[in-house]
Amino acid sequence: MRILFLNDLHDPRIGSSIRQMYQEGARLRELGHATALVSCVQDPALATPTAIEGMDVFRLHSDYNVRFRGWRSLDNSAVKTAFADVLKQWRPDVVHAHLIHTHLSYDTLRAAREFGAGVVFTAHDVMTFCYQKLTCFHGGEARGGTERDYEAYWQKCIPCQRLRYNPWRNASIRERLARDVHRFTVVSNELGEAIRRNRIRVDRTIHNAIREQAELPSADLVRAFRVRFGLDGKLVLAIAGRLHEQKGVVQLFKLLQRLRPRFPTLRLIVMGKTEVYEQQFRADAVRLGVADLVVPVGWLAGDELQQAYAATDVFVTPSICFDTFGMVNLEAMEHAKPVVATEFGGSPEVVVDGVTGFVRNPFDVEAFSEAVAQLLSDQALRERFGQAGHTRLLERFTIQRLTDEFLDEYERAKAAARSKPL
Repeated sequence: MRILFLNDLHDPRIGSSIRQMYQEGARLRELGHATALVSCVQDPALATPTAIEGMDVFRLHSDYNVRFRGWRSLDNSAVKTAFADVLKQWRPDVVHAHLIHTHLSYDTLRAAREFGAGVVFTAHDVMTFCYQKLTCFHGGEARGGTERDYEAYWQKCIPCQRLRYNPWRNASIRERLARDVHRFTVVSNELGEAIRRNRIRVDRTIHNAIREQAELPSADLVRAFRVRFGLDGKLVLAIAGRLHEQKGVVQLFKLLQRLRPRFPTLRLIVMGKTEVYEQQFRADAVRLGVADLVVPVGWLAGDELQQAYAATDVFVTPSICFDTFGMVNLEAMEHAKPVVATEFGGSPEVVVDGVTGFVRNPFDVEAFSEAVAQLLSDQALRERFGQAGHTRLLERFTIQRLTDEFLDEYERAKAAARSKPL
């Protein structure tokens, strides 16, 4: 089978979902299938074919002011001809779309269907009905984050998006998905619930997965990492990924403020871009009196990233937005680390409360802090939860399971494409 992936992003270093796409591609090739990726670049000099992690990558040029994404994401004329050429050249049996809501656009789904390929769409986020991270559904601090208002409507969206708002966007996306996509999958059940409430058909949940590392860092390397960042003899919390206020960074600072009297050796490592921490969050850490407890280790990849996870005692994901899955949870579980996760989104489908970690409302800083404190104060509990998390990963979140489930979806999409000719 020939599977053509679509993704605006192509660098596996910039996000867990991108790495997963390449990991699935590697597994598919091991099974005898052919894979390729169509992506976009903003520098026209880079709009050339290349290969990344064994996958052929067709890079198309697209660059515009993202203020107009509400319109251009529906049909981006800049990539039409080049994408049609890739379809004719590579001749896929299946086109599997991931993140296409900025440059590749939803029109690529039409082109793939008209070419005769089976079309599979995987929603990794809420962009099929929202313009950004979904932040308005839970009622915020005022309501303690207890609401679940997932539906998009103009009274919410216009004040949020203002001139970026396109009144025809969501209806157009619904129409295109219904017409051009043979199989629609989501990465968590809760994301599926949110998307269904916006009148989009969801066929199946295929939970995210990771391919296990061939070898985890040695004790000596972990010790060296701790020494390098002043963590030797410390209790270490960690957060990872793109730093954004909606990821609950300030919530963590409030947590540190509460816990430092009980755990004087406590430190928080921030696995994200140091410049973002310095420019956007350091002032909050200073204001709350915890800047000395925060250790920005930068955006890590490869061996350093694995060493950071291994050096962690408790991993935290306190997102106050709709966190669709939380791939970083799996990465922590691979290292047998307990996780304290947000209740918003898909994390409760990954982290089993009271078994592999805890699931809490991040607006309830006291409850979130107490869950972290329970783990910090009990090494045996950390080890038990961590091992349970690692076992759960091996049972439910392997790249082999994900690939098998998508192969089933690819066959279904091919059959649907044959049964509904143009």
